[in-house]
Amino acid sequence: MDQDKSCIIRHFSHYCTLTDDEKQLLSSLEESPTELKSGSLLWEVGSPANEFCTLRSGWAYSYRHLENGDRQILEVFLPGDIIGLREFAFSQRLENVRMITDAVVCHFPHKRMLDIFRQSLPLTSVMFAISSRQQALLTERLVNLARRSARQKMAHFLHEMYLRLRQTNNDISGQFRLPLSQEQLADILGLSPVHVSRTFSALSEDGLVFRDRHHVSIPDLEALATEGEFDDCYLTDNVRPLLND
Repeated sequence: MDQDKSCIIRHFSHYCTLTDDEKQLLSSLEESPTELKSGSLLWEVGSPANEFCTLRSGWAYSYRHLENGDRQILEVFLPGDIIGLREFAFSQRLENVRMITDAVVCHFPHKRMLDIFRQSLPLTSVMFAISSRQQALLTERLVNLARRSARQKMAHFLHEMYLRLRQTNNDISGQFRLPLSQEQLADILGLSPVHVSRTFSALSEDGLVFRDRHHVSIPDLEALATEGEFDDCYLTDNVRPLLND
């Protein structure tokens, strides 16, 4: 695979400068791709947890079903993300993962990760940084669900998605594709689909966010960040100072 087109290499490059050998190691994680259709299940709770997946293209999400049948979406995965990191120490899956769009997923066993740990200290450091950031994303999601208003929840989530997408696609400038249904957004933010629609309308009336089907435009990122009480420190920190010490 062309390394310049590799999402996982662009993702890791956000954290530190990679050598050609390290890029080659990462490219090996995108071999043997599997194409999955929108809505298909990658794995479900309780299935064996013996591998990770890299998301070469497309979007996915992890979720849990509650006893009353409600669904809580825990995390949204974007191109270049590694799925299943939190289950490295477990024998069974702790959450379901489903495709949001058509996607290309590359599977690699836990043992392959240990090979990377043995061969590259920088990649090991980045892997820990990515795992830490996934934990920070969940922490922000918890604060969003528990303590912010509907407007703040939506503003914070949209700003976060924009910054995450821009890390692997510098061509994004104030607008992006958001292939999430109102039901999925509701299950991410702890709102009803009707409340999601009303919140989008309110933000649009105030000139903060404009949505046309699955396309979102943000005319003033700073104003949206203020609305959502957004602090990007959990997305922008990297391990360069540590590795260059």
